[in-house]
Amino acid sequence: MELYNVMRTTFSARGFANDPIPDKILFKILDNARFAPSGGNRQGWRVIIIRERKTREALAELAVPAAKRYSAQRKAGENPWNTIDPTTVNAKTIGLTPAPSNLTETYLQAAVVLVVCVDLKVVASMDQNLNRVGVVSGASIYPFIWNILLAARHEGYGGTITTLAVSQEPKLQDLLGVPEHFAICAIIPLGKPVRHLTKLKRKPVSSFAVHEHWNGRPFSEMSDE
Repeated sequence: MELYNVMRTTFSARGFANDPIPDKILFKILDNARFAPSGGNRQGWRVIIIRERKTREALAELAVPAAKRYSAQRKAGENPWNTIDPTTVNAKTIGLTPAPSNLTETYLQAAVVLVVCVDLKVVASMDQNLNRVGVVSGASIYPFIWNILLAARHEGYGGTITTLAVSQEPKLQDLLGVPEHFAICAIIPLGKPVRHLTKLKRKPVSSFAVHEHWNGRPFSEMSDE
């Protein structure tokens, strides 16, 4: 597929047909994704390929607590799990909220599940001393993760970045034997989508890009005229 077409049609696939992903194709996806950039070209990623049903069920179960909170906060009109606005939803309400099946069953429906980790010993976390949640470390892993999804789209497959189970990272590490200095960054179900979306809804460039200053005039393709 042409590059821009892949970028504009790589959607978050959560429903999958009962089609396998051959190892040859999965290897090709990872073989191309590995050319993503990372800090110092240290390539601290590690991918665990999960096919066994029992392990998938454990992953789905670990996602349930975060999925319940996510759903409860959405019902309360909040942006779930954000680190700025404290939640008004109490633990009892969260506990009584059902976990949406689409947030957990995707691990069981996909042809394969990839657990992507990064070695924190090789990541330059430039924001580690700031008084906010760290995000800069993601620069050394999420380009690789997105390359996986772009490559999967190119091969006729799809997937999505899920992170709900990461709230239970110590249990995930125990389940999969992940060393403590590796962060679990994404759990990616991959498979043949039941349907392909070709028209994605995104905000226009002028809504997020501005000239020179936070309050600068909106950027557009006609800005230099």
